[in-house]
Amino acid sequence: MVLPKFEYLTPATLEEATMLLSELGSGAKIMAGGTDIIPPMRDKVLKADYLIDIKHIPGLEYITYDEKDGLKIGALTKLYDIQTSNLVKEKNPSVAQAAKYVASTQIRNKGTMVGNICNASPSCDTAPILIAQNAAVQVHGPENDRVIPAGSFFKGVKKTWLEPNEIVTGLVIPPLGEGECAAYIKHSVRKAMDLAIVGVAAWLKMDGAVCVDARIVLGAVAITPVRAPSAEKVLIGKELTDDVIAEAGIAAMSDCKPISDVRASAEYRHDMVRVFTKRAVKKALEGYGEEDHI
Repeated sequence: MVLPKFEYLTPATLEEATMLLSELGSGAKIMAGGTDIIPPMRDKVLKADYLIDIKHIPGLEYITYDEKDGLKIGALTKLYDIQTSNLVKEKNPSVAQAAKYVASTQIRNKGTMVGNICNASPSCDTAPILIAQNAAVQVHGPENDRVIPAGSFFKGVKKTWLEPNEIVTGLVIPPLGEGECAAYIKHSVRKAMDLAIVGVAAWLKMDGAVCVDARIVLGAVAITPVRAPSAEKVLIGKELTDDVIAEAGIAAMSDCKPISDVRASAEYRHDMVRVFTKRAVKKALEGYGEEDHI
């Protein structure tokens, strides 16, 4: 593998990293795991004159949980560590599910969830579940820190609402309260190894058999992950019978306009939105124990 010439920088603090971004401009790129940076540089799809590797900055690799704020994941935390974390699997298993769907085991041992969302691919596997659960993206800038809701983070293909000199430092995913459940599932040619043809995240708040709130998020069917408000409307206020869930899947088809590409036609994707919305809702209900309520 031959890479174009670049300068490799290793800041020791966030302040140093943001200063470098400010000084070096658009030719500088942040690198954590590197799995979304190095391959496109090799293929000459991405140009970077400077790589700013943040792996040497302390305090950015962690998985913690508290009852008030929920699950906290650092910018340097590997996808494999999230996938296999007993804490994540206990407190928010859908986040572990989403991490497991990203690429191969080798990639997950290097790549990070923060890097996955900052790459802002339309087929990003971790974005839908973060949006569905109202996660917060923690951002450090040269003048102040701020929080961007996951639902407002994505601007377009490979574009986010980060300022050029800002760095994502972590994610905060609210706790699942009483009656709440969530799931993410993905349709691809070779399971996790390939990019998603369709990805669907579902978050539900249940009162017995009745759904009192819902968020459905679709991936790989638009330039950014998108909510499916028509599907959510079908679910809210209803007992989640098979017929209602099937109706929600049909409704979700009207909430997106997928394109055709080398992986699937628009028509196929459209139908898979129906199928996988239904499956995601049922998968979420497995965590709630729907057999006890329906």
